[in-house]
Amino acid sequence: MTKVRLGIIGLGQQGGAYGNMIREGRISNIEIGAICDNDPEKKKRADQEFPGVPFYQDYIEMLNSGNVDAIVTCVPHYLHPEMGIEALERDIHALLEKPAGVYTKQVKEINEFAKTKPDVTYAIMFNQRTNPLYQKVKEIIDNREIGNIRRTNWIITTWWRPQGYYDAGSWRATWDGEGGGVLVNQAPHQIDLLQWICGMPEKVYTKAQYGYQRNIPVEDDVTTILDYGNGATGVFITCTHDVMGTDRLEIHGDQGKIVVDDSKKVTIKRLNKPEKEMSDTMSMQEVSKLFQGEGPGAIYQEEVLNFDSVWGGQHIAVLKNFAANILDGTPLIAPGSDGIHGVELANAMHLSSWLNKEVTLPIDENQYLEELNKLREQEIRSNIHS
Repeated sequence: MTKVRLGIIGLGQQGGAYGNMIREGRISNIEIGAICDNDPEKKKRADQEFPGVPFYQDYIEMLNSGNVDAIVTCVPHYLHPEMGIEALERDIHALLEKPAGVYTKQVKEINEFAKTKPDVTYAIMFNQRTNPLYQKVKEIIDNREIGNIRRTNWIITTWWRPQGYYDAGSWRATWDGEGGGVLVNQAPHQIDLLQWICGMPEKVYTKAQYGYQRNIPVEDDVTTILDYGNGATGVFITCTHDVMGTDRLEIHGDQGKIVVDDSKKVTIKRLNKPEKEMSDTMSMQEVSKLFQGEGPGAIYQEEVLNFDSVWGGQHIAVLKNFAANILDGTPLIAPGSDGIHGVELANAMHLSSWLNKEVTLPIDENQYLEELNKLREQEIRSNIHS
């Protein structure tokens, strides 16, 4: 096999984008094996844009057809684990869109099942992990170039979505259709990157606002305090109502600091001496000079790196890597089993805001599911009566 025959489940915006990337020859080791969508109207689009490609309304039928070696799940989040398991069970490789699922219990289920299929590829679309900028930031942290982390701070409010976006799909921004708002739709990439680069916190406290600036039942504004358990803390802020949004990540260590602006520019300041050593040894005369602005260059070295962002390039990189793993065993950039970390962090944020208290990780997943199901039932009842 020189090309993987990919089954695209869900011919919406993302599924269509992947189909176009493959059709245009931008992913040399993948061809479209089949397309599946439960909306019969999508067959017209598939026939027009991808002539000759088999179309199915039932994904199980597609999995049993013999037309696909692998699938990608471009469907509502609740369905990702279920579809992944059905594929893996048939020795069909699975690439899940983010997030891996809505709650940890269902993600654990596919992770455990995947262990029984070690020869079948299971991956997740964490395309930001292919971004050279974040790979560089992770390398600096892993190499301890700024020492031990003391504080993280990510303001990611560049997810502006108007009301029309939410009104375009009945499943969008609902508890029953999507499982949440900005934490499960827009921000999972940053949530994954935060734990990938800085590690998982031990506790979180979240203030989330639901339908704050949009007519939706789920969260559109979130502020979270992270406690890493060793004295280090963090803040994570995200929303969908800031039309002039900010994307700024700061990681402060005891030997320096990293600042990422707009996911394009990285400023690294490396202290010549660890902060503790400076505190213990500097005279007040030296400190006075520092406060008067005479010392910055003498206490740290600054490096500024700029990165270009090519839309779609990161998705292509993950798809190519997924196929390469199937074809020749190339290591995965984002193994499917990694998906649970971001889901657990998002679940912890939700649970903390629902209970109005700090929660410890790992969370009580039964309690989370119970609270989520309450919200789903309320939503269904209110839709029936409206």
